[in-house]
Amino acid sequence: MKKFVRLSILGIVVVLAAYFAFIYFLTYSEGYRSGELVKISKRGVLFKTWEGRLSQGVSESQHFDFSVEGKNKKVLQDLKDLQGHHVKLTYIERFRTFPWMGDTKYYVTEVEKTNQKNKLE
Repeated sequence: MKKFVRLSILGIVVVLAAYFAFIYFLTYSEGYRSGELVKISKRGVLFKTWEGRLSQGVSESQHFDFSVEGKNKKVLQDLKDLQGHHVKLTYIERFRTFPWMGDTKYYVTEVEKTNQKNKLE
């Protein structure tokens, strides 16, 4: 009986580790988005995550919400510095996410300022 319990616990641990690795390391897609960086903020009650929004048009419905992993300090600083500017974001999309990683499935990995002028300038 002890052997069955040990094998069952080991099996559950292996399945959970494989699920976590699948969610974290495998990406569904990757791509680029550009627009005006509207906001970047640290949000959450239990888990504080960095969330942002990119405006891609004149209406509020044309926006791209994204998350940034807290360990990616350079991207976070670039986003803070470029808020209100037109930027190009490089992102990955994961199949799913965990609450401590962010609110969205889209994670920005690079930020680049573009030469396009904002409407207000």
